[in-house]
Amino acid sequence: MIRLQSYRKSLRIFDRKFSLLAKSFNNKILFNVRRYVSVVTVNPADLSQNVNSAEINRLQRLRNIGISAHIDSGKTTLTERVLYYTGRIKAIHEVRGKDGEGAKMDSMELERERGITIQSAATYCNWKWQDHGDYNINIIDTPGHVDFTIEVERALRVLDGAVLVLCGVAGVQVSVSYFIVPRISFINKLDRVGANPFNIIEQIRQKLRITAAAVQIPIGLEDNLKGVVDLVKWQAVYNEGNRGEKVVEKDIPEDLIEFSMKKRQELIETLADIDDQIAEIYLNEENPTSQQLMDAIRRVTIANKFTPVLMGSAFKNTGVQRVLDAVCAYLPNPSEVENSALDINRKEAVVPLIPYSKNPFVGLAFKLEDGRFGQLTYIRVYQGSLKKGFTVTNTKTLKKVKIPRLVRMHSNEMEDVNEVGAGEICAMFGVECSSGDTFTDGTIAYTMTSMFVPDPVISLAIKPKIKDAPNFSKALNKFQREDPTFRVTYDLESKETIISGMGELHLDIYIERMRREYNVDCVTGKPQVAFRETITSKSKFDYTHKKQTGGAGQYGKVVGYIEPMPIVEDEEEQLTSFENRVVGGHIPTQFIPAVEKGFYDALEKGGLIGHPVKDVRFVLLDGQHHAVDSSEYAFRLAAQYAFREAFLKANPVILEPIMNVSVTSPIEFQGTVIGNLNKRKGTILDTDVHEDYFVVTAEVSLNNMFGYSSDLRSATQ
Repeated sequence: MIRLQSYRKSLRIFDRKFSLLAKSFNNKILFNVRRYVSVVTVNPADLSQNVNSAEINRLQRLRNIGISAHIDSGKTTLTERVLYYTGRIKAIHEVRGKDGEGAKMDSMELERERGITIQSAATYCNWKWQDHGDYNINIIDTPGHVDFTIEVERALRVLDGAVLVLCGVAGVQVSVSYFIVPRISFINKLDRVGANPFNIIEQIRQKLRITAAAVQIPIGLEDNLKGVVDLVKWQAVYNEGNRGEKVVEKDIPEDLIEFSMKKRQELIETLADIDDQIAEIYLNEENPTSQQLMDAIRRVTIANKFTPVLMGSAFKNTGVQRVLDAVCAYLPNPSEVENSALDINRKEAVVPLIPYSKNPFVGLAFKLEDGRFGQLTYIRVYQGSLKKGFTVTNTKTLKKVKIPRLVRMHSNEMEDVNEVGAGEICAMFGVECSSGDTFTDGTIAYTMTSMFVPDPVISLAIKPKIKDAPNFSKALNKFQREDPTFRVTYDLESKETIISGMGELHLDIYIERMRREYNVDCVTGKPQVAFRETITSKSKFDYTHKKQTGGAGQYGKVVGYIEPMPIVEDEEEQLTSFENRVVGGHIPTQFIPAVEKGFYDALEKGGLIGHPVKDVRFVLLDGQHHAVDSSEYAFRLAAQYAFREAFLKANPVILEPIMNVSVTSPIEFQGTVIGNLNKRKGTILDTDVHEDYFVVTAEVSLNNMFGYSSDLRSATQ
C-alpha cells in the first residue's frame, strides 16, 4: 500500500511538471497574439495606467456579493449577524419574528411569519478586515425557495461573487446547484445533531462539480462546538461576548494539531493541482506561507476553479467574522470581473466595460419595486458614475429621463446619496423602465444581454370576492412589473383571469399579498399545470386556403414540412424555428412574414389538449399565390391550417413539468416517505441514509405534487 501511494504521488508530480512546462512553452508562443485577441478581459496593468490611485483603491476595497442557500440553511440568520458585526444594526433579531421584530432583511410581514425570504433584499456595510483596512460590501440576500428563482437570477446577474450557505446536516440541495459566479462556501449549523462538515465538502465536489477544500475545521461539533481552526493562518479562533462580537485568536488545541496538519496538507495538495505557483512550491517540497496560500486561494476562487470552505454556526455566533474576512480576501472586486456589453452601432460587437468612474456611464436595471414614493429601480453601475439630477438614456426605448432621487438601500430603509461610482449598486426613484433595461449617458449605444426568464409551470383562475374591486387590476399590474415570472392572462372562452407562476407557494404569496396590501379577497380555482405539446417525427404539409364570397377572395398555398427541433440542454436556446426556403418567387416576399406569423399563431394552441406547442421547426419550401385574391391574411390562415393538419400526423405528445424533489426526514419515516413518493408516481433517484435521518431524491411530475407538503407533514408527525 505504501509503494502504491508513493507511485501515485510521483506520477502526479511528473504530470504536473509536464503541464507546467507545456503551459510555459505555450505562453511564450501566444503572448503577442493574446495582446490583440483578448476582447473582454480587463488588464489590471492597463487599468492602473488610466485610472488614478484613489479610484483603484476604491475598487479594490469594494465587494458586490449575494448570500444564497437552499431554504432553511440559515442564510438570513447569517446575514443578520453580518449586519450586526459590521455595525449596520444595533441588535440581532431572529427569523420568524419570534422576538416581535424579525430579521432585518425580511422586511415583509409574510417573510417574518413564514420564516422564509420571498424577495431579494439589498443592503451595504463596512467591514474592517484585520490588518488590511476598511472594505465596502454591497449585499443582496436572496430567497432559498425554488419558486422564487427569478430573485436569485436577478441578483447573480449583477453580483461579482457569492457566499453559499450550506446546512451542516442537510448538505447540498437542489436549488444551489447552478452557481456560476465565484463563491466561498460556509457550512452552517454545525451545532446541530448529525452535523458532518467533511461529508458536505464531498457533496460540494460531486454535486456542484467544483474543487473544494476546507480552509477551517471546527473545534468540536453539535453541543460541543466552541470555535474553528484557521488552516491558512494556523490558529484557533473563538467568539466571545454576549453575541460573539469579540474574536479571540489562540494556539490550536493539542488534540487537534495532528488532524489540522492533515487537513492543511489536503488544502495544499488540492491547490497544487489547480494553481501553478503552489504547484511549484509543492514540487520543491517546500511549505507555503500563509500569505502564499491566501494569494493562491484568491486566484483560483476568482477563476471559478475552487471554493474555499469555511465552517461555523450563525445562530451560535461562531465563525461569522471569518466569513467577512474571506469575502474581502477571496472574492473579486469589480475590476477583476469580466463584464461586457453589445455596441449597437457596431453590429452588436462585444465591448468590455471598464469599471472607471470617468468613462461613459453604463448601468443595468435588474429589479423593480413600487415604493411609497413611486417606482424604485435597482441598478448596477458597470462603467462611469451616476449622479442625482443626471439624465440617462434607456437603450431599449431611447427615452431620456432625469434622475430625481438616488438612494442606497438597507432592506426597506433608504439613504439618499448624490453620486455612486463604477462597480456600485444603488436604486433610482421615478425612472420608468422594465427589468433588464440598459441605461447609458447617451453618448454611447451599448446594451447588456437580458436575463433569462423561465416559463411559468402552474396556473389558476382567480377573481375578487367583491365584483367591483378597483384594486384587483392594480395589484396584478404591480406584481407583473415586479416579477417577470408572474404572468396574468384573460381566457376569452371561460371569461376568467388566469395567473401563472413557478409553483404553488409562488402564487399563494401573491394572493395573500393582494389581501394584505390591497384589501382584495380572492376566490381561486384549482391549480392547473402548464402542459406543453410537441411532435416526435417529421410531417409534410401541402395546404391551399381558398375562399370565394363574391368580390376579392382569399387564396394562399403553402408547401413544406414540420420536424422536431434537436434537444438542447440550454433552456435559453430558441425552442421554435421558422425557415423560408422558397425559391422562384412562387410566394412573393411580402407574404413570407404572414406565413411565419401564422405558424407562431398555431403554436399557441396545440391539437391534443389545447396547450402551447414547443420544439418545432417549420420549413416552407414552396407555394402559390393569386394576383388578386392573395393577401397577408390569406397566407397567415394557410400557415395555421397547414400546421394543424401536419401536427396531428407528426406523432404529437404531451409534455409536463417534472420536479426534482429532495426530502430530508427522520429515519423512522423512511418507508412512509418513499411510499408517498411512489404513490405519486415518482422515480426514486437516490437515497442517502445517515445515523438518525435520511435524504431521498426523486423526480415527480408537478401534476402529482399538489398538496404534497401537507400530506408529508401529516404523515411524519
